[in-house]
This record gives sequence, C-alpha cells and structure tokens, in this order.
Amino acid sequence: MVSPAAETALLAVDVGNTNTVLGVWRGKELVRSWRLTTRRDATSDEIALSIRGLFAAGPAPEPLGPMRVIVASVVPSLRFSLRQALRQILDRDPLFIEPGIRTGMPILYDSPQEVGADRIVNAVAAFDRMGGPCIVVDFGTATTFDVVTAKGEYSGGVIVPGISISAEALFEKAARLWRVEIRRPERVVGKTTASSIQSGLYFGYLSLVDGMIDRISAEVGGKLRVIATGGLAELFGGGSTRIEEIDPLLTLTGLRLIDERNRGG
Repeated sequence: MVSPAAETALLAVDVGNTNTVLGVWRGKELVRSWRLTTRRDATSDEIALSIRGLFAAGPAPEPLGPMRVIVASVVPSLRFSLRQALRQILDRDPLFIEPGIRTGMPILYDSPQEVGADRIVNAVAAFDRMGGPCIVVDFGTATTFDVVTAKGEYSGGVIVPGISISAEALFEKAARLWRVEIRRPERVVGKTTASSIQSGLYFGYLSLVDGMIDRISAEVGGKLRVIATGGLAELFGGGSTRIEEIDPLLTLTGLRLIDERNRGG
C-alpha cells in the first residue's frame, strides 16, 4: 500500500560523468539523497536494482510508489538504460532536461543546445536562492563557472579541467611524483614532496577558482554573488575568499524547481 505522501514525491536524478546523485523530495523538503559512482556501461536492470536497493536501505525505507521523476544527465550513453530502469521500477516516464523543457530561464549562449543540462539546472537553483545576478561554481569532473544575470538569464560560463583530472595528469606525467590525498594542507610552503604536491593541488586550484571569479566579475560588472556545488564544493568553498555559499546538492533543488514549472506542482 503506497502512502498518500508518496503520491506527491519527486525523485530527482543528476547523472554526472563521475557521480550520480539522487534525491527524494516531498514538497520543498529533500528527505533522502544518495551519491553513487556513474557507470557508463550499466544496463537498465543493473540501474533498477541499484535504485531499488537505495530505496529499501536505511531505518525508514522509502516506498516505491507512483512518484514523479526528473533527470539531468550529461552521459548520453546512459539515457536509454536509465529511462527503461525508471519505467520499470516506477511505472512512469521520467522528465529529462533537454531542449524544449520549460526552465523559466532564457539561455543567451550562441548555441543554447550546447549547454550541459546540469549547468542550466544549477543556474535555475542559484538564481532562485540568491535572488539576483550570480556565479555558480560546480566542482565536478570539470569545474564549471556559470553566470546568471540580474534578469535571471543564463549568460554563459567557463569550463576548466576538474581538480581530480589535473591531479591525475600530474601523477601520470611526472615519474618521481606520487599520488597524494587532495586536502587542505596546514601551510602553503611544503616541507616534503607530498606536502608540496598537496599545497599545489589545493592552494593552486583555489587560486584558479578565486582568480576566475574575479575575472568574470570584472568583465560582467556589478555585484555577483557566488555559490559552489558539486562533490568537492565543501573542500574548496571553505578556503575560498570569493565563494559565499556552499550547497553540494544544489542541482537537486534546480531539478525540483524545473519539475514544478513543467508539471504545475
């Protein structure tokens, strides 16, 4: 028996190149969320099994009832299997973030269809939260900087290699440098090779982030508020002089807002 609350629930799914984040909304409350590794070769049965396992786990299992589903994905190869899996377990077609969907946000890109679904969703959530012009910094496989105007328009952005990609390139190309944990070291000037690498990865990348925010702000003009999201948002957001707010699950909020604008919820 499905509880009445399940009828109004929303499953939001954000499929990234490295991680997939899922969350269950009841109205404006995010009641549960999960972060999984993205497997590009996963079959629909494997995806369905994983989602069923997530819903069944924990002290208060989530009922698999007729809830709405919305998906933002930057992995085209998973689109078919993900759609089939969600149909299989929820008996409902998911709403995908794609051209033609109502986001409530004009896209000022020269080719709007080129903008990643997650970037649009983040921009929608950031503007709703900040209430004015802003920059969203998403620490994912790539680190993206997305700009929203005072009118709530997606203006454009910047894409740079993510910190994990940058670190892997360093370790692969420099024979005498070894892998270290990406974390904030106690000081900038390292006293060992490991601490020197950590300093370069953390403070060097942080300088890139703050420097890029400064350049965007100088070019756009005016006061731009800055919010960070993504798996490493808390690590780098906490050390930034420019990032004002941190929300690792900002994309899930954007998916909820877009669901409301398309389904009248």
